[in-house]
Amino acid sequence: MKNIGIDLGTANTLVYVKGKGIVMREPSVVAIDARGRHVVAVGSEAKLMLGKTPGSITAMRPLKDGVIAEFDATAAMLRHFFKKVSGNTIMSRPKVVICIPYGVTEVEKRAVEDVTLEAGAQSVALIEEPVAAAIGAGLRIEDARGSMIVDIGGGTTEVAVLSYGGIVLSTSLRIAGDELDDAISSYIKRKFNVLIGDVTAEALKKNIGSAHPAFDNGVMEVRGRNLMNGLPAILNVTSAEVREAMTDGVRAILDAIKTTLENTPPELSSDIYDSGIVLSGGGALLPGLDMLVQAATGIRTFVAKNPLDCVACGIGRVIESGYYGGGVSFRTR
Repeated sequence: MKNIGIDLGTANTLVYVKGKGIVMREPSVVAIDARGRHVVAVGSEAKLMLGKTPGSITAMRPLKDGVIAEFDATAAMLRHFFKKVSGNTIMSRPKVVICIPYGVTEVEKRAVEDVTLEAGAQSVALIEEPVAAAIGAGLRIEDARGSMIVDIGGGTTEVAVLSYGGIVLSTSLRIAGDELDDAISSYIKRKFNVLIGDVTAEALKKNIGSAHPAFDNGVMEVRGRNLMNGLPAILNVTSAEVREAMTDGVRAILDAIKTTLENTPPELSSDIYDSGIVLSGGGALLPGLDMLVQAATGIRTFVAKNPLDCVACGIGRVIESGYYGGGVSFRTR
């Protein structure tokens, strides 16, 4: 029987197995046959099908804004992942610790528990994403000193101040990587009258996107559909244009950080000023974002080591230590 941790993200899912570390990273995408409702592909294979499937197959991201949007598709995806890491016997049903965004409703929490058990878990425990990210980033959250983590994922941005092992103050913003991708698509459509897909918008963000003018990453050729004549179109997009497209989304993240700091008790504010702000999640990889946060807050800002893995590693440390404090609750089947 395996103890596993799952970073169930809107964009990607990471699986941590006790004693082995992170054993799987896959896009949170499922392709389903619309007629028989059976799963055609999961993960990387399914992501390649986004925007390219015939009418008989639906490729989808079953999570939206950090919460479950398609219950059956999420269960099918988790079932596939469990089988991949645990085998296919009833004796291999895993004990699962899985993360949830801070501030989700009881209904949304229940949905995560239900879908994990439906997928074949023996038991499920929930851990809040900012706590897992902070542990994975190496912050000593059990100390009396305050610390601050900003976890920018695919569906949500979690800004949290932690002390004595728990969250003192947190802001959960449903603006993150996916919103930035949508902003890029809308910008290209508005400026060039060209429609591009989600995968292309994500590639623009990753390859030439930046949050600060000091980081200019050149030009990228993209292909889409001309909305004026319906024909295929090729255009060159600059790093400055991608940065301009993401301006509103990045500003919303900065505002959430500043609002959280403004509401932080003075004693903890002093600690954060000394220790700095740590960025984690895929959004932390946006070049110049740390410089922008530091300029906006006046507080030293760092990108965590391996920011994409922070949540999964944090869950892993909880599993390895066997300590499930902080109000983590279990359900079994």
